[in-house]
Amino acid sequence: MTDQYDVLVVGGGPAGYPMAIRAAQLGFKTACIDAWLNKDNTPAFGGTCLNAGCIPSKALLESSELWHRTQHELGAHGISGSDFKIDIAKMQARKQTISKSLTGGIKQLFAANKVTGLEGFGKLLGDGKVEFTPHKGDKQVLSAKTIVVATGSDPVNLKIAPIDGENIVDSWGALDFTEVPQRLGIIGAGVIGVELGSVWSRLGAKTVILEALPTFLPMVDAQVAKEAQRQYAKQGLDIRMGAKVLNARNTGKAVELEYEVNGEKKSETFDKLIVAVGRRPNTRGLNAEGVGLALDERGFVKVDAHYKTNLPGVYAIGDVIGGAMLAHKAIEEGVALAEQLAGHHTQVNYKAIPSVIYTAPEVAWTGLSEEQAKAQGYEVKIGSGPFAANGRAKAMEAANGVIKVIADAKTDRILGVHMVGPYVSELLAEAVLGLEFAATCEDIALTMHGHPTLSENFHEAVLSVDGRAIHAVNKVKK
Repeated sequence: MTDQYDVLVVGGGPAGYPMAIRAAQLGFKTACIDAWLNKDNTPAFGGTCLNAGCIPSKALLESSELWHRTQHELGAHGISGSDFKIDIAKMQARKQTISKSLTGGIKQLFAANKVTGLEGFGKLLGDGKVEFTPHKGDKQVLSAKTIVVATGSDPVNLKIAPIDGENIVDSWGALDFTEVPQRLGIIGAGVIGVELGSVWSRLGAKTVILEALPTFLPMVDAQVAKEAQRQYAKQGLDIRMGAKVLNARNTGKAVELEYEVNGEKKSETFDKLIVAVGRRPNTRGLNAEGVGLALDERGFVKVDAHYKTNLPGVYAIGDVIGGAMLAHKAIEEGVALAEQLAGHHTQVNYKAIPSVIYTAPEVAWTGLSEEQAKAQGYEVKIGSGPFAANGRAKAMEAANGVIKVIADAKTDRILGVHMVGPYVSELLAEAVLGLEFAATCEDIALTMHGHPTLSENFHEAVLSVDGRAIHAVNKVKK
């Protein structure tokens, strides 16, 4: 194994492994170091996303949704039965199979693209050197013209609710329950908290989500967030806003928790407690201080518009540099950096980032909310398409939710699209493409959408902006 590379990536998650693959495709001799170990001590590329986040959570969300539909929706289709059962062990095994197939696929992609995959820890030494400590074997010093830090992020821990891995767990632990808790508590009503709450609530856990902020999903358009909260409540999720957790204690048999709402102290007892209050940059063992790598006050690696750090030849991408902590944002940064190193003029459009909550109904958004657009000084016009008027949604027994379009009243340009409803994660791509190409409402209005499809509801929402909706009551524009 050579110890000299053109590009050496430290971190093999959604930022690092695509960066390494694209760099190799562009002719750079490339290696990727990744330290991830699963709970059985097996190494795996793919980072949190493939091993303990995006992919395993979606597997469980899909399984739990099927169970919920079996219990509450099949009757409407004329389908009935009485012998349906939950097998959590089989559900978990399926989840693991899916994750392992994808993480194993990264090794195959590395081989196909001639990327050297290194399983172990990478430590910056300065002057283009990285100390590589394999999980098994001796340390080795590697050299590279370009070093890329892509070490991702970790769940935030709370001193008032210390993780013990048994009754008080982080998001990874919450994906590995071997049985459904009777009473489940979750600290944090963000994307992770709501998704995990949805999984276990559907499977039968009485679930309470405590959120310190007064507003539910503040990053989402207020109208859409309110509708999402209403739908979750109908499903049994007990979301309590303005609830500041004071302390949580594992008694061995349960978790006793105290919190405060409007100055009044309250208490709850749960079988399991999930701490889902966000993520923080992972620079452990990187030797950032030792080599003088500049970090900001929150611990994120400082970079310029081209992902350069303050150290010559050292770049950083993904969660470790902050911004939206999303796998697809990290992927795009990795690809963009590789192409920039090759002299291409590639950049990431941070104004058109898709965001999704994979519950049922799903919540998805891109661009500005109505509140954000007004705060930035835009004169806005808005339109909405309720799924209650959508034929495909009705046929699916999923006619809940709405698509909202926010546009510039002066230019007709679409500023943002926020939605809650069936499979809006898939509908969002059209909205992102619209933002990428600076589409106007007229552009989408003149684009034919298939019928009956869920996508035509986006078309309907755009028509609604100018009072032209066909399948919803609005002010007719002549």
